[in-house]
Amino acid sequence: MEKYKILVVDDEPDILEILTYNLEKEGFLVETAVDGEEGIQKAIKMQPDLIILDIMMPNIDGVEVCRNLRDKKQFENTLIAFLTAREEDYSQIAALDVGGDDYITKPIRPRVLISRIKALLRRSGNLGSENNDSISKIGNLTIDREKILVIKDDKKIDLAKKEFELLNLLISKPGKVFSREEIFIKVWGSDVIVGNRTIDVHIRKLREKLGDNYIKTIKGIGYKFEF
Repeated sequence: MEKYKILVVDDEPDILEILTYNLEKEGFLVETAVDGEEGIQKAIKMQPDLIILDIMMPNIDGVEVCRNLRDKKQFENTLIAFLTAREEDYSQIAALDVGGDDYITKPIRPRVLISRIKALLRRSGNLGSENNDSISKIGNLTIDREKILVIKDDKKIDLAKKEFELLNLLISKPGKVFSREEIFIKVWGSDVIVGNRTIDVHIRKLREKLGDNYIKTIKGIGYKFEF
């Protein structure tokens, strides 16, 4: 794990100290920022593998920081884990809606946090698909797994990393109904804990970008891809 660079952005000095100590003890290279503006600047300079981002910060909150970074091409696939004391659904949905990969609540339990971070990093190169071909063409969609690119009717569709992984899983077997449990395991991993609304948020975003005709909801079971 020593090759990985992690940026921690939080306005609480005690949190920065705890996280830095525990992450460096595991061999990670750690940088910190005390607010959203500094976080953006350091992310651009550092190009971290993973960003731990507090949601509630003055001036620029974590959601806005994530949105700002996701709009920059170099951060399209950077792992972002949100850190917050809030447990309300709307806060979690907002974090996932702007492209967050995980959601961790305070108070921090160092061993759990480290486990979650390692799980994210282990899966960062795994697109969760059973189809090993680099390029798939399904109807008017072209999916390029090496470039993490989707083209619809000759127009590029920008997807966040987890959105791409979810789509890639569904198209691996068109017509197959993937249960919610199967999607969680293959896209997020069995050792990553995410909220109950995570899949719903990502499905909604895919439908907004691709159209409503491709992904069908099978009530009480899960989802399938049709074309």
